[in-house]
Amino acid sequence: MFGRVRDRIITADMPEIRASRLDKSRKRQTGFLTGRLPYGTFKRKVVLWAVLPLTVLLLVYVIMDSVVMPIVTRQGTEFPLPAFVGQRTVEARMSLEQLGLRHEIASQEYSPGKEQGVILSQFPMAGTKVKRGRAVKFVVSLGQKLVPIPQVAGLSVRQAMLDMETAGLGVGEIVWAFSDTLPEKVVVFSYPAAGSEIVLGSPVNLAVNRGRAADFTYVPKVVGLTLDEADARLREKFLVRGVISYRIDEQYLPETVLEQSEAEGAELDIGTEIDLVVSTME
Repeated sequence: MFGRVRDRIITADMPEIRASRLDKSRKRQTGFLTGRLPYGTFKRKVVLWAVLPLTVLLLVYVIMDSVVMPIVTRQGTEFPLPAFVGQRTVEARMSLEQLGLRHEIASQEYSPGKEQGVILSQFPMAGTKVKRGRAVKFVVSLGQKLVPIPQVAGLSVRQAMLDMETAGLGVGEIVWAFSDTLPEKVVVFSYPAAGSEIVLGSPVNLAVNRGRAADFTYVPKVVGLTLDEADARLREKFLVRGVISYRIDEQYLPETVLEQSEAEGAELDIGTEIDLVVSTME
């Protein structure tokens, strides 16, 4: 009796179990992906093992490229670099700090007419797009180079001029002096004095021993002077104005000396004539 009851219970439950499994199977078959890509098909495997991973990789790339990388590299924060040439490094440093930039001194060099600490050039150049944190390199002026005046006392005028040129200096006025301890026609002293430091390229005046012989002199430079100024300069050196030739040259004012027949510093007898070429407009 109990066996028949048990069989009936099991038999009664069987349809419900089968119905439940059939319902689940139907649900799986009616899903979105299953309806288009049935289980076990080659197309489904291609989508799951190839297309889907590629889609994920593409999505990751887009996120990295448009979101993460701009944050890391600070894209979008570029700005044109201002010009710092001509400014002092102290002034430029303040401006750089406000812009979030830093600076480096690439080199320093002497520069005529530029004070010490003035920026001569920069890299990157002004207007270049830069980002915060970028280093800007400067070439900075050391100011005007000072050089010592060489010792030329006791040398001939010609040798003194060569020594001055070697030292990076020029020769200014050549005047007479008297000395009993030095031979005639040699340099007695220079002014500024030997050993003094002056700006590179500056002229140095020379005093030459005249001695007892008063029959020679040195030719001054008169090129670039007016005719009247050149005449006065020649008389100071006991020289005489010689033949005057005229040449048309619109770059100079009329009666400006363009050439002189004897070179500056040449030793001549007193009273020697110096021929001049003078500018004219017609």
